[in-house]
Amino acid sequence: MENYLLFLRTYKLMILVCFSMNLSNYSFGQQKDETAIISLLNQQSEEWNNGSIDNFMKGYWENDSLLFLGKNGPKYGYKTTLNNYKKGYPDTSAMGKLKFDILSMKRLSGSYYFVVGKWNLTRTIGDIQGHFTLILRKIKNKWFIVADHSS
Repeated sequence: MENYLLFLRTYKLMILVCFSMNLSNYSFGQQKDETAIISLLNQQSEEWNNGSIDNFMKGYWENDSLLFLGKNGPKYGYKTTLNNYKKGYPDTSAMGKLKFDILSMKRLSGSYYFVVGKWNLTRTIGDIQGHFTLILRKIKNKWFIVADHSS
């Protein structure tokens, strides 16, 4: 009987250790993804601030299904989004200096995140600001914006 109780205690301890390790791995994986997403957004603002809309767009999914929702309603496609950015921000004075503030990040699944934030453009022609919601998708182990609602 004593051996049986010892076995049960050992078994319970092993289950507890395995469960704790799985939670740690999940937490570490989630933290790693959130760090990668923050890095992506920081890279985008850096590229914007360097005057490169083309490089800024590398954070977006290069696909016809990319969704951008702004003041003119929903628009689809990477090229459409790129052209609209270039039309709306034709030079560095219009682009100004971009700053993102992330307000919340929520993991939707292992492949999707929902991000809410604030954007601010400091410009000599007048500052502007607004909010955004993003859906990011992990594709081939890299995060991309697949839907952007900016206002």
